[in-house]
Amino acid sequence: MATPRLVIVHRRTELAELLDRHATLGQTEFFLGTRGRTLAAVQARHELLGAALATIRAAAPPDWRRAEVERADLGRFLFTAEDVIAVVGQDGLVANVAKYLTGQPVIGIDPEPGMNPGVLVRHTTADAVRLLQNAAPDGDRIALRCRELAMVTARLDDGQELSGLNEIFIGHPSHQSARYQLTTPDGRTERHSSSGLIVSTGTGATGWCASIALERGGRPLPAPTDPRLAWFVREAWPSPITGTSLTEGVLEANEPLRLTVASDQLVVFGDGMEQDRLTASWGQEVSIQLGVRPLRLA
Repeated sequence: MATPRLVIVHRRTELAELLDRHATLGQTEFFLGTRGRTLAAVQARHELLGAALATIRAAAPPDWRRAEVERADLGRFLFTAEDVIAVVGQDGLVANVAKYLTGQPVIGIDPEPGMNPGVLVRHTTADAVRLLQNAAPDGDRIALRCRELAMVTARLDDGQELSGLNEIFIGHPSHQSARYQLTTPDGRTERHSSSGLIVSTGTGATGWCASIALERGGRPLPAPTDPRLAWFVREAWPSPITGTSLTEGVLEANEPLRLTVASDQLVVFGDGMEQDRLTASWGQEVSIQLGVRPLRLA
């Protein structure tokens, strides 16, 4: 196999963003004080992340290549098959990077152990160091024991596609009423005017999807490793030409949910990253189903 590469993914700290806006520590401290917060707490989190990044940089075997990418640059970064991804941050950062991967193992690392326990960032920096130092080649990839978490993928009829670890949302760009025709895997169809459609994995079933399911009587939702998806139509509006009978369900593997756009345009985005989205115009079809490549989480 090619020489493995450790790719460290992180996001800028709150302190770095505050300094961009306020220029100096003194101005930043004043601003935080007006919000009832202290500079010391923000600096402490900044230093914890810096220490975690330094430890992970030093943990890669000496013959490995190394690269780093910030969250804002993920869409422009080229991942390769021999990468091992070290995500240093919160759960949401794992979801942000998952959509760009094709089976590379991911190590989720909590830089603030004991402060903000995560579901996807499961390892301390010490855990991650042991994993990296014990990693060994296995064919074209590095062998790491991983859980495979289901992904959801949306495809437009022009070939564009987008994936998400938690959920995919399809709706109007300004969150007004979205008009479309929905077709379920068993061939039933219905025209809708709604606040949009959400298709969720088991990982996302504790978030946005969970709040909708709770309002509707607590429909059972998939677990993170289950090869199925849950879907919900938000606030379907009854009218002479739009209905409300097809508003929720489950998608098994190889079962697509199809949506034909009847608005000027609808947007498709995953995991809350609205700036990284697809746009579907009137008459286009969007197909949503279980992703073929799960996230491999160490």
